[in-house]
Amino acid sequence: MLIGLMVTISLVVASLFIGVYDLNSEGGREMFFITRVPRTLALILAGASMAVVGLIMQLMTQNRFVEPSTTGTIEWAGLGLILTYIFFPQPSLFLRMVVAIIFAMIGTIIFFAFLQRVALKSSLVVPIVGLMLGAVVGAVSTFVALQTDMLQNLGIWFAGSFTGVTRGRYELLWIVAATTILVYFIADRFTVAGLGQEIATSVGLNYRAVMIVGISIVAVTTGVVSVVVGALPFLGLVVPNLVSMFRGDNLRSNLPWVVMVGIVVITLTDIIGRTLIMPFEIPVSMILGVLGATVFVYLIVRKGRRG
Repeated sequence: MLIGLMVTISLVVASLFIGVYDLNSEGGREMFFITRVPRTLALILAGASMAVVGLIMQLMTQNRFVEPSTTGTIEWAGLGLILTYIFFPQPSLFLRMVVAIIFAMIGTIIFFAFLQRVALKSSLVVPIVGLMLGAVVGAVSTFVALQTDMLQNLGIWFAGSFTGVTRGRYELLWIVAATTILVYFIADRFTVAGLGQEIATSVGLNYRAVMIVGISIVAVTTGVVSVVVGALPFLGLVVPNLVSMFRGDNLRSNLPWVVMVGIVVITLTDIIGRTLIMPFEIPVSMILGVLGATVFVYLIVRKGRRG
C-alpha cells in the first residue's frame, strides 16, 4: 500500500510539471495555478470516481464486464448534452450537468430494467446488451447532431480530454468526490447487494433502496465527469478488475486501492497523451479505449480458459 501510494504521489507531482508551457517563463506561476493544478485535480477526481462507479456497477450486476461505457450510460449523458445545446444555445455548466445527470440516470434505469427481462444473464450477454443499447443511443445522438450541425461538438465530447480543464471549469468535479466518500460509508450494503436479491433480502437488506442509491451515484458521477472532461471509456472496467486480481472482491477493503489505481491509470494515460507527440496531445479517451479493449479481450480469454 505504501509503495502504491508513493507511485501515485509521484505521478501526480509529475503531472503538475509536464506540459508545453514553460513555467519559468513570464506568467508561468499564474499559468501553473490556472491550468496545471486544476488539470491534476481533475485527473485525481475523475479517475478515482469513475473507477469506483465501475466497481459499484459490477457489484450490482454481478458482472465484471459492466461499467458506464458498456451499459450505455455515457452515451445517454452525451445525448443529454446535445439536446441541451439544441434547446439552450448557450447553456451554463450547471445546466449541462443537470441534464447530463438526468439522462445518465434514465439510461442506467433502462439498462437495469432491460437486464431484468433478459432470460440469459451470462457474463458476456450482459455487457453485449449494454453495448447495443449504447450503440443505439450513440446513433441517435449522431443523427441529431448531423441534423443540427453539431457533429463537431459531439466529436469533441467523445474525445474525452483534460486539455480544456482550467480554473473555473473543473470545480463541479468536487461533487464526485462527495459521491465517492458516500460509497465508502455504504460499501457494506453494496457488497451484500452484490450477492444477489434473494440473499440480500434474506439478511434484512432493503435491496431496492440500495439499487436506487447505486444508480443515483452512477448517474451523478457519470453526468458530472462527462460535462467537465468528456467520455472516459473502460476506466471503470480496467481498474476494478486489476484490483480484484490481487485483492479479491470485498468492496470496503478494495475501495482505497480502486481509488489509488484509478488515479494512477488516468494520470499515466494523460501523461502519455501529453508527451507522445509533443507539442500536440492525444486525447485520454483514445488511450483508454486501446487499454480498455485489450483488458476486455484478456478477461474474455481468461474466463474462457477457466470455463
